[in-house]
Amino acid sequence: MPALAVVGTQWGDEGKGKIVGYLAGRAEVVARFGGGANAGHTVVKGGQEYKLHQLPSGVLFEGCTAVVGNGAVVDPPRLLEELADLQRRGTPTGRLLLSERAHVVMPYHHLLDRLEEEARGAGSIGTTGLGIGPAYTDKSSRDGVRLGELADRDGLARRLREVLPRKNRLLQELYGQPPLDVDELVERYAAYGQALRPFIADTGRFVRQALSDGRRVLLEAAQGTLLDIDFGTYPYVTSSGTTAAAAPQGLGIPPWAVRGAIGVMKAYATRVGHGPFPTEQRNEVGDYLRERGREYGTTTGRPRRCGWLDLVIVRWAAEVGGLTGLAVTLLDVLSGLPEVRIGVAYRTVGGERLERLPARLDQLEACQVEYETLPGWGEDLSGCRRWEDLPANARRYLERIETLTGLPVQLVSVGRAQEQTVERADPFAGL
Repeated sequence: MPALAVVGTQWGDEGKGKIVGYLAGRAEVVARFGGGANAGHTVVKGGQEYKLHQLPSGVLFEGCTAVVGNGAVVDPPRLLEELADLQRRGTPTGRLLLSERAHVVMPYHHLLDRLEEEARGAGSIGTTGLGIGPAYTDKSSRDGVRLGELADRDGLARRLREVLPRKNRLLQELYGQPPLDVDELVERYAAYGQALRPFIADTGRFVRQALSDGRRVLLEAAQGTLLDIDFGTYPYVTSSGTTAAAAPQGLGIPPWAVRGAIGVMKAYATRVGHGPFPTEQRNEVGDYLRERGREYGTTTGRPRRCGWLDLVIVRWAAEVGGLTGLAVTLLDVLSGLPEVRIGVAYRTVGGERLERLPARLDQLEACQVEYETLPGWGEDLSGCRRWEDLPANARRYLERIETLTGLPVQLVSVGRAQEQTVERADPFAGL
């Protein structure tokens, strides 16, 4: 059975957790292929709300194996807290596998993330401060620590005695910070390694075998396409790949195994942190969307910037990510607005019309948005379960999204609970 990827089409926070949770009941494996504790997926199951950061949403579903792949970075104490919280709430966590090749977020990564962000001053990126970027930097510079080493105390000690002097020199000489103690770090992280040992495995082999056995595999992205290290609004991006193309590398599976990719998009747009946001509404519309949509970061609690739907970026996500369908979330938030707007193109300072995302930040920041305006609707959508239940103007809005993107809207979320989903087509069908 080929794999289905679930990816974000905007700047993250699109409701991927809700969609993965909705589909996880049909899957036997849910595998996370990138990102770290900077992700925040909210899933409502059985009337309870779960806020997941490093764990794939499939961990909540009986009979489903949750996998954290080699492309992710793992923060051990935070992951253990997340597991303990699920166990306190009666959720079994035995069907979790962590890649032995996944890199570890270390305390010096947290320190460097904060110090580097402060050093940028007015040019700060707006990171979560959770050490994700520095951990990926160490991975690329061959200075990283992997989970497989964490479970081997002697191997961990050798690795940290090699790496930590360089990190301490950076902390002391560039930032004036006290050095970290290698023995203390070895003892603490070796203990984390022992606690996580039962979960550490060759996850690539496990997922490849699951695919070979014809099992349904769902691939879960962490952030949205516009935060992708290559295809996002650089430099205001995350440190890893976030599109379906990153899934094979982040899990150790062949590229041809990913036959479908459903793009999750809000019915409007939001962004956390700094960076360009062409359709942002710093007015009563933005305030309306923020309060009705409860737009505050799952990980940081920061208020999200809100604006109208931008289909330029969704089309870009569809193009670079090979999307096969769309899941539109939080459509219910738009209820009550007399009109709704869709950004369909950008206009440059010289008047050129752009339907694709420009690569250069200065060009994007100088663009003006060309909008289409559609009539709004006042009806409450929370009880809708079929396409025909949606108000005519809401259907018209979704159909315009289909026309402008060339993609079918397969799922529509009209509330936080899994059952508050209109399924127009099964994303697994035809894979």
